[in-house]
Order: sequence, then structure tokens, then C-alpha cells
Amino acid sequence: MKFSILVSEGPYTHQAADTAYNFTQAALEKGHEIYRIFFYHDGVNNGTRLTTPPQDDRNIVNRWSELAQEHEIDLVLCVAAAQRRGIADADEARRNGKDADNIAAGFRISGLGQLIDAGIEADRLITFGD
Repeated sequence: MKFSILVSEGPYTHQAADTAYNFTQAALEKGHEIYRIFFYHDGVNNGTRLTTPPQDDRNIVNRWSELAQEHEIDLVLCVAAAQRRGIADADEARRNGKDADNIAAGFRISGLGQLIDAGIEADRLITFGD
């Protein structure tokens, strides 16, 4: 089965990001395909490389980056939600006159069309968070 995932909650404010990650990992282990993971609303905070949890805590952002690299998963941050929360890749930072970017490895920024496409291309779109 081919899944797309929608994550709408931040990495340390709600269980949704952890649950989405665990679901994704379990689905891959069972041989399912992950078409895309789309991060929306506060979920875009899963894609900032500036997150620095304590050493004895899990690093959710690194988990997503490593999973994406290992399984070639498309991790997409909603552009409007990212801009509102101060998350930018190099192109967005330059376009908006910012002096730095902060997007984590393996993530990219795009529009809601990527969420629509994810829903069309997958057998199931699974939502984590409000």
C-alpha cells in the first residue's frame, strides 16, 4: 500500500510528530511505500535545523532527516506555514531579504499543491495532529 502522511503538530508540543514518525517507520518495515510526508501548520517546526533538544532527549528533526535519506522520502514543508513560523530554505530566505536559512536536511518547502498531489497519488492519506 502507498501512504502519504500529513503532520500538523510541532515536534515537542504534541505526540503527533512522534506517532507519525513511528507509523512511517512501521509501514516501511512492513514493505509499504511512503509517497510523501507533508508538514502543515505547526507541523512545519519538524523541519527546522535549529532545534536543539537536550542530549538525553530524542531529536525528532534528525529522525525525520535520517528516515528521509535512508528511504528517499519526500519531506515537504508548507511554504505559507513555514514563512509564518520563520522557517526558510536558501531561496525563500533570499527572496524575503533574510540573512540565513534554517531548513533541516532532507526537507523542502513547497505549496499546498504538494498535499493535494500526495492525496491523489497515495492509496491512503493519514493525518497526525489537528
